[in-house]
Amino acid sequence: MKKSLLIFIVLWLSICFHTHAQDLTPTVIIGHKVPVCVYKGDTIPCVTLRNIYVYPKLKFKNKRQERYYYKLVRDVKKTLPLAKEIKRAVIETYEYMETLPNQKARERHMKLVEKGLKQQYTARMKKLTFSQGKLLIKLVNRECNQSSYQLVKAFMGPFKAGFYQAFAALFGASLKKEYHPEDDDKMVERVVILVENGQL
Repeated sequence: MKKSLLIFIVLWLSICFHTHAQDLTPTVIIGHKVPVCVYKGDTIPCVTLRNIYVYPKLKFKNKRQERYYYKLVRDVKKTLPLAKEIKRAVIETYEYMETLPNQKARERHMKLVEKGLKQQYTARMKKLTFSQGKLLIKLVNRECNQSSYQLVKAFMGPFKAGFYQAFAALFGASLKKEYHPEDDDKMVERVVILVENGQL
């Protein structure tokens, strides 16, 4: 009897100790910190979700159309980041030029900018195909609300703008090409929106 009581007490103590030890282990909570707001006295998570764009499913007439679409998706993914970088460079350059005291200082700065842009982008631009280059011209117009010709003319003057336009024309392109999301570039706009939103 004493032996069985002793065994019972030892078992009971070990179970109590084991349960107590489990209570002391830290609880790991996996999650994300999010902003909160107070609504009718309750603190609740407040998360702004991004827009989800839903387009009708594409129906291709033939394999050629399907190949064109997937080529367009590839080209947009390659050129859209460049167009956005160009937009940032234009804004930064414009803001800095506004701080310069006179025209001579602006011209000197523009020469440095042109040299820097050539060093930074020449190798990347050479890797673009002809169709990607033409698409980039349109996407720059989309991002900056000005054609590439107008941007070059504003920053580097009409002579250089004319020179670059003539050079582009030799290859059948135009720096004056504009972006028309409601008309000619409807499919490009669809792809751009889906790529920007991470849906493609």
